[in-house]
Order: sequence, then structure tokens, then C-alpha cells
Amino acid sequence: MKQSIAPDVVIGSETRVYDFVNLYGCEIGDHCIVGTFVEIQRGAKIGNNCKISSHSFVCEGVTIEDEVFIGHGVMFINDRYPRAASDGKLQTADDWELVPTLVKRGASIGSNATVLCGVTIGEGAIVGAGSVVTHDVPAHTIVAGNPARILRST
Repeated sequence: MKQSIAPDVVIGSETRVYDFVNLYGCEIGDHCIVGTFVEIQRGAKIGNNCKISSHSFVCEGVTIEDEVFIGHGVMFINDRYPRAASDGKLQTADDWELVPTLVKRGASIGSNATVLCGVTIGEGAIVGAGSVVTHDVPAHTIVAGNPARILRST
């Protein structure tokens, strides 16, 4: 197996982690599946009975509650104004503000969706594939598009 799992990662019982992952400083609950080519960063929290599909990126500041589905290639963002450098110098951890994101119980996020920081995706909500989530998603609604808009209730 080719995995990069740091010693500070907490992985719950009966959770399966596939090859070519990068996990560090995160918490993953019981009975989860973490697919190939997934990165979960320091401070991210994944609940129980979740599926994180291949090629997804869960950054610092993201909390995913129980029974959440994350489709293939889902990207989370944790910085409103990302920059590599300013005044000719590379930025450091002190040069940006972490903005947390919350995905509530039973939500589903479709493949290739992008979730901007500072939003809450409500309980049981569904985010359509390829959507860009720029605002909170109410519980038990379906959203899609760029930016994601409410289509109907579930």
C-alpha cells in the first residue's frame, strides 16, 4: 500500500483508507471510506459512516458530520483571498485567515463540486455535481449550478 498517513491522524474503527492518500492531523470517524488520491489536512474532522470519494480535497477548517457523501473530485476552500506571495516574499501561515466550513449530517456533495469557505451545507442537503457553493445551503434542499442555487426541497 502506498499511503501517507501521519502519526497524528485519528482513524475510527472499521474505516477503510485506500492507496495514494495524504492524511495528516485530521480525525476520521468509524465505518468510513476514504478513496484513492484523497487529501485530508490538519484540523479537518470527518464524522462516522462517511464516504470521501477519490480525488477529493478536504482542507483545514472543514468539519463533515455523520453520514455524509463526498463525490469524486470535490474541493473545499479555506481561504477567501489566497495568495502565494506579497511584497516579493512567500506568504506564511501568519499571512492568511482560516475560514471554517461545515457539512451537516446526511448531506451529499456531487462530483467535481467546489465548496467555498465559510458556508454551511445543511442536514440532508444535496449539492449537484459540478456546482460551486458560495452561500449556505438550507437543510433538505437540492442546489446546483455556478453559483449553486436552490432547485427544490428533498
